[in-house]
Amino acid sequence: MLEFINNKMKKIILFLSLIFLFNSYIHSQKNYASDVENLLSKMTLDEKIGQMNQYNGFYDATGPEPLSGENRDKFNNLKNGQIGSMLNVRGAEQVRAFQRIAVEETRLGIPLIFGFDLIHGYKTIAPIPLAESASWDLEEIQNSASLGAKEATAAGINWTFAPMVDISRDARWGRVMEGAGEDPYLASLIAIARVKGFQGKDLSSNFTLAACAKHFAAYGFVESGRDYNTVDIGLNTLHNIVLPPFKAAVDAGVRTFMNGFTELNGIPATADSYLQREILKKQWGFKGFVVSDWGSLREMIDHGYAKDRRHAGELALNGGSDMDMESSIYLDELKNLIKEGKIDVEQIDDAVRRILLVKYELGLFDDPYKYCDITREKKITGSNEIMNGALEMAKKSIVLLKNKNKLLPLKKNGQRIALIGPLAADKNSPLGNWRTAAENNSAISVLEGLRKYDGNEIIYSQGVKLVNKIPDGFHEEVKLNLTDKSGISEAKKVAKNADLVIMVLGEYGFQTGEGRSRASLDLPGFQQELLEEIYKVNPNIVLVLMNGRPLVLNWSSKNIPAILETWHLGTQSGNAIAQVIYGDYNPSGKLPMSFPRSVGQVPIYYNHKNTGRPGADGEDTGSVFWSHYQDEKNTPLYPFGFGLSYTSFRYSKVKLNKNKLIKNDSDELVASVKLSNTGKIKGKEIVQLYINDKYSSSTRPVKELKGFKVIELEPGETRNVSFKINNKMLEYYSSKNKWESEAGVFEIFIGTNSDTKRKESFELVL
Repeated sequence: MLEFINNKMKKIILFLSLIFLFNSYIHSQKNYASDVENLLSKMTLDEKIGQMNQYNGFYDATGPEPLSGENRDKFNNLKNGQIGSMLNVRGAEQVRAFQRIAVEETRLGIPLIFGFDLIHGYKTIAPIPLAESASWDLEEIQNSASLGAKEATAAGINWTFAPMVDISRDARWGRVMEGAGEDPYLASLIAIARVKGFQGKDLSSNFTLAACAKHFAAYGFVESGRDYNTVDIGLNTLHNIVLPPFKAAVDAGVRTFMNGFTELNGIPATADSYLQREILKKQWGFKGFVVSDWGSLREMIDHGYAKDRRHAGELALNGGSDMDMESSIYLDELKNLIKEGKIDVEQIDDAVRRILLVKYELGLFDDPYKYCDITREKKITGSNEIMNGALEMAKKSIVLLKNKNKLLPLKKNGQRIALIGPLAADKNSPLGNWRTAAENNSAISVLEGLRKYDGNEIIYSQGVKLVNKIPDGFHEEVKLNLTDKSGISEAKKVAKNADLVIMVLGEYGFQTGEGRSRASLDLPGFQQELLEEIYKVNPNIVLVLMNGRPLVLNWSSKNIPAILETWHLGTQSGNAIAQVIYGDYNPSGKLPMSFPRSVGQVPIYYNHKNTGRPGADGEDTGSVFWSHYQDEKNTPLYPFGFGLSYTSFRYSKVKLNKNKLIKNDSDELVASVKLSNTGKIKGKEIVQLYINDKYSSSTRPVKELKGFKVIELEPGETRNVSFKINNKMLEYYSSKNKWESEAGVFEIFIGTNSDTKRKESFELVL
């Protein structure tokens, strides 16, 4: 009888589960066009314009209302339905308080959408996006975004200003830490993973939020790597390098876009109709909305493009910006612009349609308080699931750059280890930048992580201070210590009496991010001097790097036996680093950006073009008349895709199943190698496929990443790794201003990084 009841209950549960899934599917597939049009028809012009206005959180909504000044004006706008979105309001209680006013006190009760820079976690901080990209693990990256969304939505947030999908080739630009590096193929796949992670399969779920692809477009190409600077690139670079990750985000269903602070070819991105109206909305069919970056409408006056605020509003709306972030220009000027005939009401209607559609898709009209559950917030924030996810992502983000004589992994007992460096015991810096909701000093330090392995003796010495003062936050300039070297002598004593030394050096967490450009890429402060002084007394050093961009590491690469690139790994930083150092996790990360030998090489990237005088495979030709530096090699110190393992791998020659590919949608050829684990432990290798178009109507890069596979092998195991090549993979934005492939000869490279020479050729024929 009991078995019968259990079986019946199982059937009921299964039936109810199917109903729930079906309802979720129906909700996710619902066409809200009629709902949007019905609501739009009821709105006044003021209410429409209000939906296009976004404010930063301006008061404590759970306390007394503001009585005067700018905050009072904003409060009145809120009550009058003249705010469509708010940003930086967080916490279920705060969000509910603002949402209640919008829903219960305005004429139409249109809910607000709450935005936040959920860049790499909410309170529980995952590795910076550049670090995550070093994993090349799309499933783990998607999961990281999903867990971030889960924690943030529990705090009331339903829109993130991420992912940043800007390609950048210049490590001087501080915002490289937010992106996926230099390659459009890898960045496109990561963009898809992050959009899917944030938005899930059902945007109306309580655990998902709307994603935002930014910064549209070419923000990562600012001249000299200086933030907010001019961008001037041609259509070839724009379409082949810059735009593919944005297009991938659109294809993945991203619901919002953000334009950039910069100008592109003389036009501020905020007002660029070619980008926003022609490409994004017309050619790509994007149905979501475009939000400006913070105050970027107003900044067009400083660019020398807009005469005044009214002119800026005209240019922005005509250019395709649907929502104004924190300048109030739309709110103040759009009605006047309509009266003057400078803009069309239909443009306003189009913008509002797009904004309302996303609100409907989020399920806010069904339940405006769905993200405002205080109990859920307490349960989910910092949960074991989210902490474990952050740890797993952190381990996979670490890149082994050097391991002479197999110094790593370390033995777990019987050693006296000197732990030295200004970042070794730091619990704040590993969080990196863009961690607004995190508690200061909430990261696990390297010291804490290593001490969980109690078989070795750990003696800690700071060596030198990196910063004189911990920055108060996002807006404060980092003040480096450039005067006090007093701790070096003590650190040398500690190192001299140790079996080996672990040195933790790099950039303070706030040295990268928005507004954090650097003219030098050396270790900041006295860290290089500290490293060299320690080396004099004990050269048996493991160098652990914490940084948010590629650095110049020539001396270290030549002299230090073991180097780990650990980036800024977030909350679980110390645990992840310790597990890699001791071999509980075998590193498999690969660089998503090239590391230069000198800042004078920057921008440096693997997929460059040849010159008319390339030299003999980039080497000295015996004369000066070839493209080179007098005082430095052309090649990077560590190339894109580089990364070692605690085991070793051997590649066979590249084999093709045929040497001709017919230019149609069905034909394909197969390129393959045999990969062997020649070491003594299990390990992962990221096998990379590159293609070179030998000649075409527009010059092409020397190599382009076109595929990769993560292969895990046991010691002694060999596996055949194959890639299918088709005509679609050979298309590019040609001199005819369209995407196409062209008949000709192509080279296929398969190897461990972008510097691989292992290749075979085939011909694309009509």
